[in-house]
Amino acid sequence: MTTTYTVDVFSTLDGFGTTSGNWAGYWGKQGPELLDRRQALYEEEQRMVFGGNTYRTFAQMLGASSPEPETRDRWVTRLRSLPATVVSNTLDEHLDWPDATVERGDAVDVVARLKEESAVPLRSHGSLSMNRALMAAGLVDRVQVTLFPAITGETGRDPIFRGASDYDLELLESRTLDNHIQELIYRPTLHA
Repeated sequence: MTTTYTVDVFSTLDGFGTTSGNWAGYWGKQGPELLDRRQALYEEEQRMVFGGNTYRTFAQMLGASSPEPETRDRWVTRLRSLPATVVSNTLDEHLDWPDATVERGDAVDVVARLKEESAVPLRSHGSLSMNRALMAAGLVDRVQVTLFPAITGETGRDPIFRGASDYDLELLESRTLDNHIQELIYRPTLHA
């Protein structure tokens, strides 16, 4: 039996995942509904999958040695406590993450095997280039986009789908959080 793989990304309206500008976290748009929803999503048993670069960023921000872990949002603390697979050919096994393992090799091969072997769903938050490759290989079952009401045309970085193929998206779920944030969950299909 194959488990599901969900790509989970935060985005501005113009498709950027981060910014170099002076925007606060969540582009200053978070509210209690967003935080409650994120907590509920991450309470479910699942395995996180990260590429090496995303793991390094998260470990720097969220590792045991990072400053003030008690100030994190609860969902982020939960994310860090979930089992994780880091797909990397350059990281060693000494990860600053409680239940993480390194898998060497091509992400497509690693995730295809994980989908066959895992008893719990797989989720990746971030890891943009890895997840674009997994989409191209047909391994992504759901794309979950949390769309923040901001345009970062001058300061936006990391276009989420830059370099991706064309996909048709079937809307599976949608909700509005805090009266202005959209959560959209799609099933992607390569556009023929």
